[in-house]
Amino acid sequence: MPVALIALAIAAFGISTPEFVIMGLLPEVATDLGVSVSTAGLLISGYALGVVVGAPLLTALGSKVPRKTVLTGLMVLFIAGNVVSAIGPGYGLLMTGRVIAALSHGAFFGVGSVVAASLVPKSRQASAIAIMFTGLTVANVLGVPGGTALGQQLGWRSTFWAVAGLGVIALLGVVALVPRQPVTEGQSLRSALAVFRRPQVWLALAMTALGFGGVFASFTYIAPTTTGVAGFSPGPVTWLLVLFGGGLVAGNLLGGKAADRALMPSLYVILAALAVVLVAFVFTAHAQLPAAVTIALLGAAGFAAVPPLQARVMAKAGDAPALASAANIAAFDLGYAGGAWLGWLAIGHGLGYTAPNWIGAVLAAAGLGVALVSGALDRRPATRTQPEIPAVHR
Repeated sequence: MPVALIALAIAAFGISTPEFVIMGLLPEVATDLGVSVSTAGLLISGYALGVVVGAPLLTALGSKVPRKTVLTGLMVLFIAGNVVSAIGPGYGLLMTGRVIAALSHGAFFGVGSVVAASLVPKSRQASAIAIMFTGLTVANVLGVPGGTALGQQLGWRSTFWAVAGLGVIALLGVVALVPRQPVTEGQSLRSALAVFRRPQVWLALAMTALGFGGVFASFTYIAPTTTGVAGFSPGPVTWLLVLFGGGLVAGNLLGGKAADRALMPSLYVILAALAVVLVAFVFTAHAQLPAAVTIALLGAAGFAAVPPLQARVMAKAGDAPALASAANIAAFDLGYAGGAWLGWLAIGHGLGYTAPNWIGAVLAAAGLGVALVSGALDRRPATRTQPEIPAVHR
């Protein structure tokens, strides 16, 4: 395994931790800054918006800059955002710091995915992407609960200082270990943006938004579901989140291996499995052991889709795989926000805490439908000549 993949995974760990760690610190932030918990909760939405805007924008602007230079600049931006969050005396500066850090998030994963794929032979590119995304999954297992515990003990600002420190370590790793790569010759911003004229790219982005909309329609309400339906006390919820995180790690790595063998068939199976798990959770949520098992399976099925979805959008992007890959991260966050909102609507209309699982299953099934359409287009003579994996510059 190229050592540069380890540097990318460490950077992915650092960048992913602040996205969700704020969830566990909302009461502390609200009390310290004198705002309501619901207002503090907008810090999550602000971050997601920063990812959606920053992913395609910064990647497009960096299309004529060497990829290692882009990654280095994004890590500096990430560190600066978290320092602003840590020192900001009020809510406004904290939100500003969150958005600054978020701008680097999607672009880093987009460009990093292309760099990771370029480090290995074509037959192992999805697995290389999965190794990089292991940093994201481990962040959910260790970074989020660890950052939450640190913030609760030493104050929420300590968490942002720790994340900034992780960013410095990741920056040094990128500078020292990631090889330099040439700019794509002759590519202008206009030619990079032409990737969005490809229908298959939009279909790949739709698969991501729908699939992860399904995951987060359910997962966003995992705490009230497990305590209010399964009968867990609040204490074990942390361990259920760790169990979910373990599923993320395993599913991500297995999804990469499956995608290297057969990309589209693996997507069909994974999205179908995700829909089945979400339907099952409607019923298993009423008993503790089945609920715990299903939560782990939800993490595994959801994140098994990450490497094949990233590989798919890169495969259909022609000469702009980094931009399409970054847009896929934005689609992930759109799915996250949309799925959570649909779940909130269902609960708000009195349908109960298991209702978001039905919504999630429908979204995952819709993602499967889009995947089947995309696969059918591949088999048409007009699209048969498109490359399955783009040429990535070493």
